[in-house]
Amino acid sequence: MVTKQFTGSTDNADLRRADSLAREIFSDVANKWALLIIESLGERTLRFGELRDAVEGISHKMLTQNLRMLERNGLVERTVHPVVPPRVEYTLTEPGQALRVTIDGLCDWTHRYLGHIEAARHRSAG
Repeated sequence: MVTKQFTGSTDNADLRRADSLAREIFSDVANKWALLIIESLGERTLRFGELRDAVEGISHKMLTQNLRMLERNGLVERTVHPVVPPRVEYTLTEPGQALRVTIDGLCDWTHRYLGHIEAARHRSAG
């Protein structure tokens, strides 16, 4: 797997800067729907309806917006098959697969500390 490294200005890679490209990308992908879409796609290719079914609770509009954003950022590839009616499929790109590894780590962390977090919430509510 060949990974392209960032070659732009260091200002654009600095998450602490409000005007950095890195912060814009982070803001795009660090939302619950984007994370769930990436996790649901995994190593498979899914049609829109299959993806909507896989991400429980997501609306048609929210799925469309997030897929467009993920495609714009090069994390999801959209393939339109020239049939009637058109068949559209989505799959993760190489950078999307790499991000999925990080999301898998976040999912593992959530499962590992769910009981701890739940207990802390009960203590603070009481």
